[in-house]
Amino acid sequence: MRIVSLVPSSTEMLFALGLGPEVIAVTHECDHPEEARALPKVTRDALPDDLTAGQVDAAVRARAEQGEAIYELDVEALRRLQPDLIVTQALCAVCAVSYEDVRAIAERLDSRPKVIALDPRTLGEVLGDVRTLAEATGRRDAGVDLIADAAARIDRVRLAVRDRPPLKVAALEWLDPVYVAGHWTPQLIEYAGGVDVLGLAGEHSERRSWEEVAAAEPDVVVVMPCGYDAQRARAEALAFGEQLSAIGAGQVVAVDAAAYFSRPGPRLVDGLELMASILHPEAVPDAPSEPLTVEL
Repeated sequence: MRIVSLVPSSTEMLFALGLGPEVIAVTHECDHPEEARALPKVTRDALPDDLTAGQVDAAVRARAEQGEAIYELDVEALRRLQPDLIVTQALCAVCAVSYEDVRAIAERLDSRPKVIALDPRTLGEVLGDVRTLAEATGRRDAGVDLIADAAARIDRVRLAVRDRPPLKVAALEWLDPVYVAGHWTPQLIEYAGGVDVLGLAGEHSERRSWEEVAAAEPDVVVVMPCGYDAQRARAEALAFGEQLSAIGAGQVVAVDAAAYFSRPGPRLVDGLELMASILHPEAVPDAPSEPLTVEL
């Protein structure tokens, strides 16, 4: 099977299912696993890469209002590749090429590829998408194994923090303007022994004010700008140090959102373990990476 992945999370899922040799092209943002970096790219960013967070937000809003895409698809490259399957999403217009555009293009390709859109809003739906993709690609057994491993790791974390007092957490997905994380992130916080004081599981990320974040009185603020790594997240946090300091949280940390929180793929379980190590390090000392403490 010749597979094109148009979402980084789908790329990670395909490789986790053992389908790496069948993936023939990916997006310009697919950077995990390492083998994906060498594959042909069929998308490009329509926005300049030197924008500030506020400029990114303004540009995204402007293009959305004009009906313009954030990412551009290389149609000629797709035509040359002639895929059998294209995996994309319709959940977030900021995260990938429009699903409707992909479907329309697929209908014009000689190979007439099947298009699958994975649009999870919760951790359970992410695991459900593993099953969907495994069934569509003949990797049912690999899917069962991947789901079973994820479920076992989730249970281990929940058991480890079960008797710990929950900490109040604010997960900030963007800082200019402020967005609090939704979708699966509030679940990860709950399973890690916390209470998300602003986000709602299964719902879209929401814009809030700094005053609203402070009024929620979080014990821990996790800075996780969508698509940013930990170093860039920390730089964003320092740029808004005054606002973060005014919240009065006992701890502010920056994490690699691109790897562990933004993408609804297998590494969300790593994100759960990372979150638990932040909230209850004595109960869950091992984590896939070190969060960066933000000194305000």
